[in-house]
Amino acid sequence: MSRTRCDRTPAWGALQSAFDATGHAFDARTAFAADPDRFTRFSQTAPHVFADLSKNLIDEATQALLLDLAQQTGLAAHRDALFAGEAINNTEQRAVMHWLLRNPAVAPVNNSESAPKNAALQGLSAELGWIHSTLDQMLAYAESVRADAAITDVVNIGIGGSDLGPQMAVLAMDDYVMPGKRFHFVSNVDGHELAAVLKRVKPESTLFLVASKTFTTIETMTNALSAKTWFEANGGTDIARHFAALTTNVPAANAFGISTTFGFWDWVGGRYSMWSAIGLPLAIAIGAEGFREFLGGAHAMDEHFRTTPLAQNLPVRLGLLDVWYRNFHGFTSRSIAPYHSALGRVPAYLQQLEMESNGKRVDATGETLPFDTSPVLWGEPGTNGQHAYFQMLHQGTEVVPVEFVAVKTPKHDLPGHHNLLLANVVAQAQALMVGKVDAGGHKHFTGNRPSTFLLLEELTPASLGALIALQEHRVFVSGALWGINSFDQWGVELGKVLAKEVEARLLSGDVSGVDGSTSGLLQRLRA
Repeated sequence: MSRTRCDRTPAWGALQSAFDATGHAFDARTAFAADPDRFTRFSQTAPHVFADLSKNLIDEATQALLLDLAQQTGLAAHRDALFAGEAINNTEQRAVMHWLLRNPAVAPVNNSESAPKNAALQGLSAELGWIHSTLDQMLAYAESVRADAAITDVVNIGIGGSDLGPQMAVLAMDDYVMPGKRFHFVSNVDGHELAAVLKRVKPESTLFLVASKTFTTIETMTNALSAKTWFEANGGTDIARHFAALTTNVPAANAFGISTTFGFWDWVGGRYSMWSAIGLPLAIAIGAEGFREFLGGAHAMDEHFRTTPLAQNLPVRLGLLDVWYRNFHGFTSRSIAPYHSALGRVPAYLQQLEMESNGKRVDATGETLPFDTSPVLWGEPGTNGQHAYFQMLHQGTEVVPVEFVAVKTPKHDLPGHHNLLLANVVAQAQALMVGKVDAGGHKHFTGNRPSTFLLLEELTPASLGALIALQEHRVFVSGALWGINSFDQWGVELGKVLAKEVEARLLSGDVSGVDGSTSGLLQRLRA
């Protein structure tokens, strides 16, 4: 598979020239005045998602150059390699096939867009069979937990992708969660978090899910062992009934006392794993049918990404926009503003998805990059953010592209609330662009601040699946153009290794051979 890094293509130079000539001075307000059809030209539908890109700092000429960049870097071939199961995670020699987890058991010859059957699936039929066998077993277990009235609380113990994805999704699907079941998530090794959960549950009515691929993750296993100790000390019996493991290390789980285990594959990265057994909390929360709808929404977005021409491909357009802003405009961050309280954990989830994937300083060959990669992602649900950090978005010295996420139809029937919410999100996007003139300066808004607007008709399992898959593929696109490996995370490992050494020094008091700051801190902590 041939890949060309973005800065080594003719299109990169052409984009720089275009930016230097007019791009840095582009004004969206002028663009709307000149083109009454701009909204139509720069908006589109994708499965379960409508996207308005018209308030971004881009015109058709720039969009064409960005598409040239995608073609010259070999994006389509890299995407095809993803869906063919090739080992595109080159530093670990692994395929990247989280998309296969949401593929139907029997791939249709045609989908609603008359896309051809994915030929690569013919070579992955054995994997697909194993996936659906595991899925069926997991969903059967989820239904048995749902039917067990004695289990009122489910505590998921994991960290990173084993926590952020399931937690985000269970909160997002609150309107679909089975009554009589409460869900808790423990990730932090800080004992305050686990202790707070244990105060609210009882051993006889709690199911603990221990989510760790290797069953050795230090934070997860520390919490799991403490939960087991609490369970037994407070009269709990039958660990096999009250604990289940999401792991590939079945012997270690058995040694812990767990007999119910669900595994997954080494080609499933942690931040892409909630489509696998890691999604068990969500499956218990919304049921087998709801979980299959969640997978179905993601699969529909997979097919859109796999088969749609680049110019009409929403993950591609978003990924190209990310490169345009990061490398030409020099914007260092992007704010995510979901205007739906149930999407409150989406910003935290997307932080891991993008910054752990694309927070890289070298390309896939190990060569140091001469340009910036992942922006900083941050955000808070609207309208809370309006009364917190939106001041900086509107009048701060740094331009921050904003991505609004809204839902057209609410699940509640409280009068007046939803129209007010929707009015706020539309108004904030409008205000960022149009600005306001004030000669005194204090009430002056420069305007021309870019935003993207993603709209779901309803927040359902299917639309949530599509929204998350859209974000996964968008991250793939920008990483592909930058020529990096978006699927390893070596930066996570160094701190883990050092933490073990520091823990031993905390116990022993030995500070020999360490830097002065670490030595001073250790001595102060031991005093």
